[in-house]
Amino acid sequence: MRKESLALLTTLLLLLLLLLPSTESKLSRDDFPPGFIFGAGTSAYQVEGAAAKDGRTPSLWDTYTHAGRMLDNSTGDVASDQYHKYKEDVKLMADTGLDSYRFSISWSRLIPNGRGAINLKGLAYYNNLIDELLKYGIKPHVTIYHLDFPQALEDEYGGWLSQKIVEDFTAFADVCFREFGDRVSQWTTIVEPNIIGMASYDNGVFPPNRCSKPFGLLNCTVGDSTTEPYIATHNLLLSHASVVSLYRTKYQAIQNGRIGLNVYSFWCYPMTNSRLDFQATQRSLDFLIGWIISPLVFGDYPKIMKKIVRSRLPSFTEEQSEQVKGSFDFIGLNHYQSIWVKDNSNASKTAPRDFNADLFAKFSFSKNDTPSGQLIPADVPIDPDGLQHMLEYIRDAYGNPPVYIEENGYGYGTNDTIYDVERVNYLSAFISSMLDGIRKGANVKGYYVWSFLDVFEFLAGFQSRFGLYYVDFKDENLRRQPKLSALWYSDFLKKKKTGTNINRMGLHERSHSQQ
Repeated sequence: MRKESLALLTTLLLLLLLLLPSTESKLSRDDFPPGFIFGAGTSAYQVEGAAAKDGRTPSLWDTYTHAGRMLDNSTGDVASDQYHKYKEDVKLMADTGLDSYRFSISWSRLIPNGRGAINLKGLAYYNNLIDELLKYGIKPHVTIYHLDFPQALEDEYGGWLSQKIVEDFTAFADVCFREFGDRVSQWTTIVEPNIIGMASYDNGVFPPNRCSKPFGLLNCTVGDSTTEPYIATHNLLLSHASVVSLYRTKYQAIQNGRIGLNVYSFWCYPMTNSRLDFQATQRSLDFLIGWIISPLVFGDYPKIMKKIVRSRLPSFTEEQSEQVKGSFDFIGLNHYQSIWVKDNSNASKTAPRDFNADLFAKFSFSKNDTPSGQLIPADVPIDPDGLQHMLEYIRDAYGNPPVYIEENGYGYGTNDTIYDVERVNYLSAFISSMLDGIRKGANVKGYYVWSFLDVFEFLAGFQSRFGLYYVDFKDENLRRQPKLSALWYSDFLKKKKTGTNINRMGLHERSHSQQ
């Protein structure tokens, strides 16, 4: 790109920023509590690439994408190639002004067989990434597991469906704490166990693609949608609790870190003011959120789940309940939008399934044949107020635990460009909603934009872009460019008026050097 064209691009971005509705009067970083963390995130399979290099072995997502299951037939073989471009990306993070970067460890890169010998090249990559972040004063927030389960362990004993996973996952986490914990003080054990239960074992849209008729959205050849979501999620919770116990007994006092679990959340509105719709809305919250957080806070599943699911819901032993209860220093939330709920309790007479698992699959919500309610899309899918409602709900229902918004972002539609005014408006509105929740007493400690740069998106591949930075996936160098949202977020983080002093980011020189 010529210098003249790049200068024109930056000028246009500046003009667009100045034309956006002003948010300075109601949104300032100074309004947030001291020590509040602002960052952005990615995950290993979605960003690293180098899928078959330097000793890494396949995960479930490698198998899934290589079978041509993606909407665009894409894979994460190269993705955004952060494995090779991490120094460039960390420099962009520093220029943007991130406090923290949230990323995950590829289990099959660090321990190729799922257990046993460590892959030294994989170990070196994560050490180098962490050291590079710290060089710029960026705090690493590490997710130990972000959906990329080792294919070797899936083949051996069925992955999360077997309690054997507890030992192997704990051993994997032990390696992470031992090797990285001297420099990492923020850990999330597992991302979205509720979505794993639904998308991997109920509707089958995520690998290992297990489901049963009539509930699966894909033609699954194996699985039982009425039991396996509960079994897998139960083992996810037991694995999490085991890892937290290990961390607290062996590492936490020395490393002074914090550890938590992540949950995917929708805020739920009743379709009408009827008593039945309000009850259905509460059931939906219990099945979506309480499924995960209630065991952490109270040591058991919500009463309504136990009543409806009965013997198909695994039980915690007394010892397991004690280990799960309190096994968190914080709760991580992945939150993007809200849903409307209409009572459909009569379906319980004919339907064995207990929650709607279609909601995550399409970002549009089809008929739910279950007693937890029918989930219907909101007329306006972007609902910033829903985040505040969710934070206040967690405050009231679960004793106001510390919360990090670990994912929030905008990536709907396939025509995303660097002139992403919609994303700027989205982020501004949701950050404002989070601030309103904090002012109402919600114990929020940090916020991470999803995603730092465009990545391989689960389900959508490269058809959907969430990044603050545009990645040209058709360019062999995978050139990064700042979007309008990157400039807006940077100005917000640096307490500058929107659109001022863009040149201070060095984007002119860096972008030119990448041509």
